[in-house]
Amino acid sequence: MFTVTYAQLNVWLTAFLWPFTRIAALVAASPMFGHSALPARVKIALAAFITLIVAPTLPPMPQVTVFSATGVWIMVMQLLIGAALGFAMQLVFAAVEMAGSLVGLQMGLGFATFFDPSSNASAQVIASFLNMVALLAFLTFNGHLQVIAALIGSFQSVPIAAAVYGPPGMRTLVEWGGAIFSAGLLLSLPVVIALLVASLSLGILNRAAPQIGVFQIGFSVTLLVGMLLIMLMLPNMIPFFAHLVDSGVDVMGKVAAALR
Repeated sequence: MFTVTYAQLNVWLTAFLWPFTRIAALVAASPMFGHSALPARVKIALAAFITLIVAPTLPPMPQVTVFSATGVWIMVMQLLIGAALGFAMQLVFAAVEMAGSLVGLQMGLGFATFFDPSSNASAQVIASFLNMVALLAFLTFNGHLQVIAALIGSFQSVPIAAAVYGPPGMRTLVEWGGAIFSAGLLLSLPVVIALLVASLSLGILNRAAPQIGVFQIGFSVTLLVGMLLIMLMLPNMIPFFAHLVDSGVDVMGKVAAALR
């Protein structure tokens, strides 16, 4: 007769549950795996599948009962670590959405919004379009595999333990947020400046020849110029976004190393 002791059951639970918590938190917070179009069952199954592969390669777990106060604390820490790593990559897509919002506002499409199910909020059309392009590019150069590799590497830099992780990791994440929004502004800057020049030109034309009716054609001109500039920007946007993703993966490792 096959019997299982409580000690054996506790070892099995800790070997699976604690890594699963970190992996599930990253899956929920990462840009592609955490998308609302992906069913929750698929996310849980994906996290469980990765855990089954990674768990045998991890160092021994702390000798703690999984449902004790210390065991619950370890689970909470794994949840925060996974969420922090996923949020570091999510900021890359936030920069692209910010660039799209600035471009759309300058084009006069600030009112053109619709409900975005991924964020449960209203989103501008240009921002959603650039976000979709970035997501396709992310899949093209295997960004999702890089995220999983960084997650697996975090178990070596931040082993599962009943420890209070210091604030340097969160400080690194905040600094990365400032840098990534600067990158979003830099991404939108060529289009914004070109549209500003177009608007100034229309203003000068209106002062020189008021009978032309610049207010009637101004919106069409800025919209046409903006669409043309976006088409010209897309080929250069992909390498820039690839650099942001590589930087995001590096920041995931830095955040994990600083949390120790």
